[in-house]
Amino acid sequence: MTSLWRRHRWWLTPTLLILPGAILFAVVILASSVQSLWISLHDWDGFGPMIWIGLGNYRELINDPQFYVSLKNNLIWLVMFMLAPPIGLAIALLVNQKIKGMRVVKSMFFIPLVLASVAVGVVFTWVYTPEFGLLALIFRAFGANAPALLSDEHLVTFAIVIAALWPQIAFCMVLYLAGLNNLSEELVGAGRVDGARGWNMLRHIVLPQLTQVTFIALAVTVVGALRSFDMISVMTRGGPFGSSSVLAYQMFEQSIFSYRFGYGAAIASVLFVIMAVFITWYLTRIIRAEERGA
Repeated sequence: MTSLWRRHRWWLTPTLLILPGAILFAVVILASSVQSLWISLHDWDGFGPMIWIGLGNYRELINDPQFYVSLKNNLIWLVMFMLAPPIGLAIALLVNQKIKGMRVVKSMFFIPLVLASVAVGVVFTWVYTPEFGLLALIFRAFGANAPALLSDEHLVTFAIVIAALWPQIAFCMVLYLAGLNNLSEELVGAGRVDGARGWNMLRHIVLPQLTQVTFIALAVTVVGALRSFDMISVMTRGGPFGSSSVLAYQMFEQSIFSYRFGYGAAIASVLFVIMAVFITWYLTRIIRAEERGA
């Protein structure tokens, strides 16, 4: 038995280490996705028998105005969340400087990362309160009245995304700080010898070494924008009049409050397809980039 293990441990060891995670992924992710797709083909209230309706839920989805509002809001989340990586990089470059007291500044930028999303949502709800919130105090200092952002159907999504950007920027900052601490000192030194300073140093020496970190930051940011739910649930519950809802929240609302699990599963399936397309495209880009680098 020992000799058998020694002969095959080159593949047995990684297989045994990967197997528990693979089984968990198959049961929790893949099986749940297949079951959700199956439910989306039925009319089901979550309790009684499921009634087969085929693509009925998807046909209704195409004609549902709220679906397009949620899809548009997801796009707004996606576009605005793209600010997180560059701002996170800028802050990382700032706090990575060896200046006295910078550790305190770094910890202040790190705070939103350790806060729960629910806590961030509650804090920004207070900030946006038009009567006594921080935004109201700032406007009042200039002799103006603060807008009720969370009650304005045209501005509410932007207000929520700004709140969600706070911890997302902190997350990207931490990623880039880790990347900056692993820069090749030889390349940086060679760049300085060649006279690279400021923007030239950043563009030609630093950023190429942060490519992998940028891939991770962008992937996590995009997935976070597409699966946005908790901030909306805490701050507006999709209101006013569904104007701040996204696909994830609409799925939750239809399933839990309207007892339309089939329709909610159809929304979940659409969101899953969007994420799957992005992840497939993104992984293809990463593989091609690594092949060119090799």
